[in-house]
Amino acid sequence: MWIIGVDYHPSVQQIAFVKTDTGECGERRLNHSDGEAEKFYRELKAAGCSVRVGMEATGYARWFERLLAELGFELWIGDPAQIKAKRVRKQKTDRLDAELLLQLLLEDRFPRVWVPSPENRDLRQLLWHRHRLVQMRTRIVNPLQAVAMNEGVRRKKALWSKSGRAQLESLSLAPWATRRRHDFTGAAGSIEPDDRGVKRNRRAGSQATARGVAPDDASWRGTYYSPGLRADHRLSGALCWWQADRQLCRADPL
Repeated sequence: MWIIGVDYHPSVQQIAFVKTDTGECGERRLNHSDGEAEKFYRELKAAGCSVRVGMEATGYARWFERLLAELGFELWIGDPAQIKAKRVRKQKTDRLDAELLLQLLLEDRFPRVWVPSPENRDLRQLLWHRHRLVQMRTRIVNPLQAVAMNEGVRRKKALWSKSGRAQLESLSLAPWATRRRHDFTGAAGSIEPDDRGVKRNRRAGSQATARGVAPDDASWRGTYYSPGLRADHRLSGALCWWQADRQLCRADPL
């Protein structure tokens, strides 16, 4: 079995490895841009090797995780804070980091963390996208409200009704204020967050909970400021950021 410690970077990875059956060990630096890293792991698969890879939790590694899953290799994701606490030497290089990860794997001290499923991650993309769209829309409609109030029109949410929009368009403004109103009005109409996916996954989450899905993993729990993002989590007040209301947050549950 190959046990590999990977110090991962977006463009390159430094690895330290041991073959447990022969005791052979070594290190390599694999580039991502020219396919060297993918070629290395595919050669291990072609040779029929069983592989366990350990790396710190990091970003921009989705393709690498998919590759290892496709090849059937084990991937252990470690808590960076706990890994840092286990480092004895103050000196820090890619080579030493890879060797430390390998040592923790061999000594069964690797601080493995829970990793969400691909479906869960895809749902997170939906939620974050919904959240960003709400932010963008808020940054657009607030200046339009300011334009209306500066002209003596204060209709709050009614400004976005058919009559309110007509009144906003009928205001006599200076040339550049007119341009600003025109651009913001067009942008606000093009940004309309879609709640269907969120509602569909909320229903699926309720059904999964009824089937006895254990709500004890790291993504299930959430706070007012840090919402849980599990795909089968019944969205509560913590996830109100992504609701259809124009306010970004409401404390009351759904």
